[in-house]
Amino acid sequence: MMKPLISATFVLGLVASTTAFAAERTVTLAVQNMYCAACPHTVKSSLQSVPGVKTVSVSFENKTAVVTFDDAKTDVKALTTATTNAGYPSSPKG
Repeated sequence: MMKPLISATFVLGLVASTTAFAAERTVTLAVQNMYCAACPHTVKSSLQSVPGVKTVSVSFENKTAVVTFDDAKTDVKALTTATTNAGYPSSPKG
């Protein structure tokens, strides 16, 4: 009787600790194929559709997107995939 209770408590502890270590991160992406003033709107929309994204700022002049996101819900790979699928390949700016 005690063993299932202990197991359940352990599992709940793991789930809670994963959430506790989640952090808000910000990444700057270098975005390709932005050739007109309307392109940043498409890039911004594609990034905002990714679960966990908090804010997006896209610069046509700098060909970048600054994205703040919850790293427990998404990652940089999902962000670059979203822009690439929209026709604007991106990668983290180094």
